[in-house]
Amino acid sequence: MGAAIADAYLAAPVRDERARAAYAAFCRETVQQYAFLVGRVEFGGLGVTVRIVDADPYPDAGSMVADVRRRRLKVWASAATGNPHPCLSDEENDMFRAVHDVFGHAATGRGFDRHGEEAAWLKHSAMYSRLAGRALATETRGQNCARVYHYPAGHFPEQKAVLLPRAFSDPRRVWNASAERRVTPAR
Repeated sequence: MGAAIADAYLAAPVRDERARAAYAAFCRETVQQYAFLVGRVEFGGLGVTVRIVDADPYPDAGSMVADVRRRRLKVWASAATGNPHPCLSDEENDMFRAVHDVFGHAATGRGFDRHGEEAAWLKHSAMYSRLAGRALATETRGQNCARVYHYPAGHFPEQKAVLLPRAFSDPRRVWNASAERRVTPAR
Protein backbone atom coordinates (compact mmCIF):
# COMPACT_ATOMS: atom_id res chain seq x y z
CA MET A 1 0.00 0.00 0.00
CA GLY A 2 2.92 2.37 0.71
CA ALA A 3 4.01 2.40 -2.93
CA ALA A 4 0.44 3.22 -4.03
CA ILE A 5 0.28 6.09 -1.52
CA ALA A 6 3.64 7.37 -2.81
CA ASP A 7 2.44 7.21 -6.41
CA ALA A 8 -0.78 9.08 -5.54
CA TYR A 9 1.19 11.79 -3.73
CA LEU A 10 3.68 12.27 -6.55
CA ALA A 11 0.96 12.29 -9.24
CA ALA A 12 -0.99 15.02 -7.45
CA PRO A 13 -0.55 18.70 -8.32
CA VAL A 14 1.34 20.92 -5.87
CA ARG A 15 -1.90 22.58 -4.80
CA ASP A 16 -5.52 21.63 -5.25
CA GLU A 17 -8.24 24.13 -4.35
CA ARG A 18 -10.47 21.23 -3.24
CA ALA A 19 -8.08 20.80 -0.30
CA ARG A 20 -8.59 24.37 0.96
CA ALA A 21 -11.17 23.56 3.68
CA ALA A 22 -9.16 20.58 4.95
CA TYR A 23 -5.98 22.66 5.19
CA ALA A 24 -7.81 25.52 6.91
CA ALA A 25 -9.10 23.07 9.54
CA PHE A 26 -5.69 21.41 9.76
CA CYS A 27 -4.00 24.76 10.37
CA ARG A 28 -6.53 25.85 13.03
CA GLU A 29 -6.28 22.54 14.87
CA THR A 30 -2.48 22.50 14.65
CA VAL A 31 -2.29 26.00 16.17
CA GLN A 32 -4.56 24.83 19.03
CA GLN A 33 -2.37 21.77 19.63
CA TYR A 34 0.72 23.97 19.58
CA ALA A 35 -0.81 26.33 22.16
CA PHE A 36 -1.45 23.32 24.42
CA LEU A 37 2.10 22.04 23.83
CA VAL A 38 3.81 25.29 24.80
CA GLY A 39 1.18 26.52 27.27
CA ARG A 40 2.14 26.99 30.88
CA VAL A 41 1.64 23.93 33.06
CA GLU A 42 -0.18 25.90 35.74
CA PHE A 43 -2.79 26.81 33.12
CA GLY A 44 -3.22 23.27 31.78
CA GLY A 45 -0.54 23.28 29.08
CA LEU A 46 2.39 20.93 28.71
CA GLY A 47 5.01 23.65 29.19
CA VAL A 48 7.32 22.50 26.40
CA THR A 49 9.82 25.08 25.17
CA VAL A 50 10.14 24.85 21.38
CA ARG A 51 13.24 26.15 19.65
CA ILE A 52 13.38 26.42 15.85
CA VAL A 53 16.85 25.52 14.54
CA ASP A 54 18.53 25.63 11.11
CA ALA A 55 19.67 21.98 10.94
CA ASP A 56 18.18 18.59 11.69
CA PRO A 57 18.49 18.59 15.50
CA TYR A 58 18.19 14.91 16.37
CA PRO A 59 20.16 11.89 15.22
CA ASP A 60 17.28 9.63 16.28
CA ALA A 61 13.87 9.67 17.92
CA GLY A 62 15.29 8.64 21.29
CA SER A 63 17.22 11.91 21.52
CA MET A 64 14.07 13.85 20.70
CA VAL A 65 12.00 11.93 23.26
CA ALA A 66 14.66 12.60 25.92
CA ASP A 67 14.39 16.32 25.20
CA VAL A 68 10.58 16.22 25.35
CA ARG A 69 10.78 14.56 28.77
CA ARG A 70 12.76 17.63 29.87
CA ARG A 71 10.00 19.84 28.40
CA ARG A 72 11.99 21.07 25.46
CA LEU A 73 11.98 20.39 21.75
CA LYS A 74 14.06 21.50 18.80
CA VAL A 75 12.38 21.70 15.41
CA TRP A 76 14.18 21.89 12.09
CA ALA A 77 13.06 25.19 10.58
CA SER A 78 10.87 24.91 7.53
CA ALA A 79 12.65 27.95 6.08
CA ALA A 80 16.01 26.14 6.32
CA THR A 81 14.90 23.14 4.28
CA GLY A 82 14.41 24.96 0.98
CA ASN A 83 11.11 23.12 0.54
CA PRO A 84 8.34 25.69 1.14
CA HIS A 85 4.80 24.60 1.77
CA PRO A 86 2.27 25.80 -0.82
CA CYS A 87 -0.42 26.51 1.77
CA LEU A 88 1.14 26.88 5.23
CA SER A 89 3.47 29.64 6.33
CA ASP A 90 6.88 28.58 7.64
CA GLU A 91 5.68 29.38 11.16
CA GLU A 92 2.56 27.22 10.76
CA ASN A 93 4.61 24.40 9.27
CA ASP A 94 7.10 24.65 12.17
CA MET A 95 4.20 24.42 14.62
CA PHE A 96 3.01 21.30 12.84
CA ARG A 97 6.47 19.74 12.98
CA ALA A 98 6.55 20.37 16.73
CA VAL A 99 3.14 18.89 17.52
CA HIS A 100 3.70 15.93 15.22
CA ASP A 101 7.03 15.14 16.85
CA VAL A 102 5.47 15.21 20.33
CA PHE A 103 1.94 13.86 19.75
CA GLY A 104 2.98 11.40 17.04
CA HIS A 105 6.57 10.24 17.53
CA ALA A 106 7.18 10.88 21.23
CA ALA A 107 3.69 9.60 22.12
CA THR A 108 4.39 6.29 20.38
CA GLY A 109 8.11 6.12 21.13
CA ARG A 110 8.64 5.33 17.47
CA GLY A 111 11.35 6.69 15.21
CA PHE A 112 11.47 8.39 11.84
CA ASP A 113 11.68 5.28 9.67
CA ARG A 114 8.70 4.23 7.58
CA HIS A 115 7.12 2.17 10.37
CA GLY A 116 7.64 4.93 12.93
CA GLU A 117 6.12 7.50 10.60
CA GLU A 118 3.09 5.29 10.03
CA ALA A 119 2.64 4.77 13.78
CA ALA A 120 3.05 8.51 14.40
CA TRP A 121 0.43 9.31 11.73
CA LEU A 122 -2.04 6.86 13.26
CA LYS A 123 -1.50 8.17 16.79
CA HIS A 124 -1.58 11.85 15.85
CA SER A 125 -4.63 11.47 13.61
CA ALA A 126 -6.78 10.92 16.71
CA MET A 127 -6.19 14.57 17.62
CA TYR A 128 -7.61 15.96 14.36
CA SER A 129 -11.14 16.23 13.04
CA ARG A 130 -11.96 14.07 10.02
CA LEU A 131 -11.63 17.04 7.69
CA ALA A 132 -8.25 18.16 9.07
CA GLY A 133 -7.13 14.54 9.16
CA ARG A 134 -7.29 14.43 5.38
CA ALA A 135 -4.59 17.13 5.25
CA LEU A 136 -2.63 15.39 8.00
CA ALA A 137 -2.49 12.23 5.91
CA THR A 138 -1.00 14.17 3.00
CA GLU A 139 1.51 15.92 5.27
CA THR A 140 2.68 12.74 6.96
CA ARG A 141 1.68 9.56 5.18
CA GLY A 142 1.86 10.95 1.66
CA GLN A 143 5.21 12.70 2.04
CA ASN A 144 6.76 9.82 3.97
CA CYS A 145 5.68 7.17 1.46
CA ALA A 146 6.99 9.30 -1.42
CA ARG A 147 10.29 9.68 0.43
CA VAL A 148 10.60 5.97 1.24
CA TYR A 149 9.53 4.58 -2.13
CA HIS A 150 10.93 7.20 -4.52
CA TYR A 151 13.70 9.10 -2.69
CA PRO A 152 15.71 6.45 -0.81
CA ALA A 153 18.65 8.78 -0.14
CA GLY A 154 16.54 10.63 2.43
CA HIS A 155 15.57 13.53 0.13
CA PHE A 156 12.13 14.87 0.90
CA PRO A 157 9.64 15.29 -1.93
CA GLU A 158 8.10 18.63 -2.78
CA GLN A 159 5.47 19.63 -0.23
CA LYS A 160 1.91 19.68 -1.49
CA ALA A 161 -1.50 20.90 -0.40
CA VAL A 162 -3.74 18.18 -1.80
CA LEU A 163 -5.97 15.41 -0.51
CA LEU A 164 -4.99 11.79 -0.93
CA PRO A 165 -7.75 9.35 -1.86
CA ARG A 166 -9.87 8.47 1.18
CA ALA A 167 -8.57 4.89 1.14
CA PHE A 168 -5.13 6.34 2.01
CA SER A 169 -6.19 9.05 4.44
CA ASP A 170 -8.75 7.39 6.72
CA PRO A 171 -7.07 5.84 9.78
CA ARG A 172 -10.19 3.76 10.49
CA ARG A 173 -9.53 1.83 7.29
CA VAL A 174 -6.02 1.00 8.49
CA TRP A 175 -7.30 -0.19 11.86
CA ASN A 176 -10.09 -2.20 10.21
CA ALA A 177 -7.67 -3.82 7.76
CA SER A 178 -5.34 -4.72 10.64
CA ALA A 179 -8.21 -6.16 12.67
CA GLU A 180 -9.41 -8.25 9.72
CA ARG A 181 -5.95 -9.72 9.29
CA ARG A 182 -5.77 -10.59 12.99
CA VAL A 183 -9.14 -12.32 13.21
CA THR A 184 -9.15 -14.13 9.89
CA PRO A 185 -8.67 -17.83 10.74
CA ALA A 186 -5.90 -19.73 8.97
CA ARG A 187 -7.07 -22.44 6.58
